[in-house]
Amino acid sequence: QVQLVESGGGLVQAGGSLRLSCAASGSIFSINTMGWYRQAPGKQRELVARMTSGAITNYADSVKGRCTISRDNAKNTLSLQMNSLKPEDTAVYYCNVDTAGLNYWGKGTLVTVSS
Repeated sequence: QVQLVESGGGLVQAGGSLRLSCAASGSIFSINTMGWYRQAPGKQRELVARMTSGAITNYADSVKGRCTISRDNAKNTLSLQMNSLKPEDTAVYYCNVDTAGLNYWGKGTLVTVSS
C-alpha cells in the first residue's frame, strides 16, 4: 500500500505564492506518474499538473506559466510551485500517484486565495 501526505496549503492573497508538497511512503517499487489535481466548490476535480517518470509534464491551461511541477524520485516526493495566485485557484489540492498500475490519492490540502 502507498500513503500520500500533502502539505503547504493555506490562505494567501491574490498575486502571492505557495509551494505544495506531497510525500509518498509505503510499499513503493516504482512510480510512473505523479500529479496534482484540485476540486473547487461546486466543480469537478480537475488536473492541475502531472509529471511522468520520464520527466514529461502536462499543465492545465488555467495554470500554465504560473505553476511548476517537480519531483524527487529518490525521496518519492512531488512539489508544485504556484505563483501569481488568483481567487479562482481556490480549491482542495490532491496528490495522485500511479504505481504498478494502481492509483493512490492523498486527503488533500486546502488553498484559499483572497481578493
